[in-house]
Amino acid sequence: MHDPALAKEALAGLPADVVNSPLFNADLAPVPAARRDWTTYNFAALWISMAHCIPTYTLAGGLMAAGMNWWQALLTIGLGNIIVLVPILLNAHPGTAYGISFPVLARSSFGTVGANIPAVLRAFVACGWFGINAYIGGEALRTFVYTFWPGFAAVGGGWTIAGLSIPSAITFLVFWAMNIFIIYRGMNAVRIFENWAAPIVLVLAVALLGWVVMRADGVGPLLTKPSKFATFGEFWPVFVPSLTAMIGFWSTLSLNIPDFTRFGRGQREQAIGQAIGLPTTMIAFSAIAVVITSASSAILPGTPVGDLWNPEHLLGLMTSASAPPGLAAPLLADAFTRAVVAVVAVFGIVLATLSVNIAANVVSPAQDFANLAPRYISFQTGGLITGILGILCMPWKLMADPATYLDGWLGGIGALLGPVAGIMIADYWLVRRRQLDVPDLFRTNGRYAGINGVAIVALALGVLPNLPGFLVKTKLLETVPALFVEIYPYAWFSGVFLSGAAYWIGMRARAPQVAPAA
Repeated sequence: MHDPALAKEALAGLPADVVNSPLFNADLAPVPAARRDWTTYNFAALWISMAHCIPTYTLAGGLMAAGMNWWQALLTIGLGNIIVLVPILLNAHPGTAYGISFPVLARSSFGTVGANIPAVLRAFVACGWFGINAYIGGEALRTFVYTFWPGFAAVGGGWTIAGLSIPSAITFLVFWAMNIFIIYRGMNAVRIFENWAAPIVLVLAVALLGWVVMRADGVGPLLTKPSKFATFGEFWPVFVPSLTAMIGFWSTLSLNIPDFTRFGRGQREQAIGQAIGLPTTMIAFSAIAVVITSASSAILPGTPVGDLWNPEHLLGLMTSASAPPGLAAPLLADAFTRAVVAVVAVFGIVLATLSVNIAANVVSPAQDFANLAPRYISFQTGGLITGILGILCMPWKLMADPATYLDGWLGGIGALLGPVAGIMIADYWLVRRRQLDVPDLFRTNGRYAGINGVAIVALALGVLPNLPGFLVKTKLLETVPALFVEIYPYAWFSGVFLSGAAYWIGMRARAPQVAPAA
C-alpha cells in the first residue's frame, strides 16, 4: 500500500493475532472500505492502457501469417477476450467484496501454505512477460536514440551480453529502471499513471492511423487478402489453438484481478469498467494495427509485410533520413518533422509498454512474492525480485521464435493458469457461496490453515493432461503420443473445467469442514 495513513486504517479493527501473524503485512492487508475508491473510469482506463501495447498490436499479424484473413483474425481476438472476461469478472468479485488481493484470496481454496503454489506460478509467468515488455520498450528507446545519434549503433563494437548487443542491453536496462521506479511509488501511482496513459496512447495510435491512410490514399491491400482456408475443416485446426492463445494472453489477469478490484468502489463499477475496457479495446486496437500495416504495405512496397507488423520498425522507417527500400526519398523529408515524429512515437510506445508492464506484470508478482514471506518481503521488494527475474529469463530469446512465442508461450500460460482459475471460481462461487472469513485468511491455525490437498489434486488433474503437449510446443520434447498433441489446443478450456469440477466434487465430500463463514 505504501501509504502510512492507509496502512494505519488497514490495521484498525483487525484482531491482534491477525496483525501479528507471519501471514500478514500492510501490503497484503484488506483495503478498508473507505479507501476503495476506484471508479468505472479507473477500471476501464486500466484495461484500455494495458491493451494498447505492442504485443496486442502484433496479435492480428501472427494470426494472418498463420493464414487467416483480417476479419477471421479480429473474430478470434474478440472471441478470446470475451471468453476470458468471464473468469476475470468471477474472480474480480471477491476482491471488491472483501478488499483482498489474489494471493490472499487463493488461501481460501489452496490453504494458507498451499496458496504459494498458484502465487508462484502466476509470479513466474509475470516475470517472463515483464522481461518481454521490458525488451520491447528498450528496443523502442534504442530506435529513438539511433534517430538522433546514429553512432550509438556502434557502441560496444560487436560485443554482446547473452546474445544481446550492447546498445540493446543499455536501453533495455534504462526501460527496466523506469518500471521499477514507478512501482516503488505504490498502487496510487499506478492508478494515476494508467488513467493518463489510456487516452494518450489511443490518440497517438489514431494519429498514426490517419497519417498512413492519407499517405496511401486508402487502406491498402491486406484487407482484400483472402484466407488460405477454403473450408471450415481447414480453418478449425488453426482457429482452436489461436483462440486458446488469445485467452492465454490475459489469463494471468483472470487470477490476479483482485489485486486491482480490491480498490473498487463497488461491484457495478468494476464489472462495467472491465466489460467496457477489455474486449472493445483489444478488438479496436488490433483493427487499427491491421489497417496501419495494410496501408503501410502500400506506402513501402519494398518492405516485407512481416516487418511492417512491428510498429517500432515502421516508425524507424518513418523517421529515417535514408530512403526505405523501394522509395527514392525518405518518408518524411524535413529533418525537424522527423525529429518531432520520433519523439512523439517513442513517447507513445514507451508509455504503452510501461502501462501494460506495470499493471499486468509487476503488481501481481510483487504481491505474490510478498505472500511467500510477508514479514520480510514488501510490495516494493517483490517488484524488485520480479524485475531481476525478468532479466534472467532473457526475453530477447523468447521473442526470437514467433511460433514458440504464440503456440508455446501463450498456450502454455493457459495450460498452467486455467486450472488455477477453475479452482478459485469453484471455491468462491460454489463451495464457499461468496462467504469468506477474512481474519482466518491470515491465521496459521484458522479454517484455511495449511495446504488444501483437494486443491493440489485438482490442479494436477487439470495440468497433467496438457503437460506433454506443452513440452512439444516449446520444443523441450521432440515427440509424445499423438493424443496429447491433439488435446493440447484445448488446454485452457480443459484445465478450467477439469480442475474446477474435481475441486467441487472433492470439497463436497468434506463439506462439514468447509461450511461458509457466518
